[in-house]
Amino acid sequence: MDASPLISRREGAVLVLLNNNPAARNALSPGFYVALTQALAQAQADPGIGAVVLSGVDGVFCSGGDLRQLAKRRELSLAERRERLEGLHDLIRAIRDCHKPVIAAVEGAAAGAGLSMALACDLLVAARDAVFSVAYVKVGLTPDGGATAFLAELVSRQVLTELCLTGERFSGERLHAMGAVNRLTEPGAALEQALQLGAQVAAGPAQAMARIKALCRAAPQATLEAQLEQEAQHMVQAQGHAEAAEGIAAFLEKRRPDFSALRAATP
Repeated sequence: MDASPLISRREGAVLVLLNNNPAARNALSPGFYVALTQALAQAQADPGIGAVVLSGVDGVFCSGGDLRQLAKRRELSLAERRERLEGLHDLIRAIRDCHKPVIAAVEGAAAGAGLSMALACDLLVAARDAVFSVAYVKVGLTPDGGATAFLAELVSRQVLTELCLTGERFSGERLHAMGAVNRLTEPGAALEQALQLGAQVAAGPAQAMARIKALCRAAPQATLEAQLEQEAQHMVQAQGHAEAAEGIAAFLEKRRPDFSALRAATP
C-alpha cells in the first residue's frame, strides 16, 4: 500500500483522491491536510480536470481526527492548538473554494471531521449502510471543520443540537432523508456512482459551473437582495463568455454542446 496520506489517480476528466490511512480507519493527519489542499489547488489549475471525487481506501471514508495526536495537544499552548486546527479548516476552505465540483463518495464511516469533510463537498454519494456521526462529544470535544454550519443548512436547531450532544450514529439513508445525499447506493457502489456523476458534470461548461458553485455556496446565508445581486453579476459575465455562445448555439442547432475546447478559457 502506498505510504502517502493521499492517493491520486485520473479517471478521464475526473481526479480521484483517496484518503490513505487504513491502519487508523483513514483518520486525518497534518500530512493529509497539506496533501489534499495541494491536490485541490492543482486540480483547479488543470484545465483537463473537470471534477474531483474524494473517497477513502479500504471501504472507509474517514473516521475523523487521530485521537492519539489530539491527546498530545493538551501539552500545547492555545495558540499552538489553534495553529494545528487551521490545517483542517484550510482543507475545508479548499474544498468549498475549489472552482471544480468536488464529490464525496462515502463508504463505511464519516465521523467527526470526516463528516465535516464530506458535507463540505458540493455533491455527496453514500452507501445505504454508511455511518455518519458528529462524534466529538463522545471524547469530550466540540465540533470543528464546519460541522455545525453544514448541518444547520439541513436540519432544525433542535435536531442539530441532538446530533451534536448525543454524538449518535446515523445511516446514509437518514442523511439522504435530510437532503444531503445526492445518490444513495448499495454498499460498495459509492465510488462507482460518484465517478459516473463526476464524469457527467466534468463534461459541462467549466466557468459557468464555477459560478454556479459560488452561488450555491453563498445562497443559504445570503439575503434575497444579496443573492439577486450575485446572480446578476454572474449572469451578465456568463452571457459574454464563449461557453454561453457554444451552449446557446448548440441548443438552437439541436446538437450536444462541446465545451472541451473552452476549458482553459478565463471567466
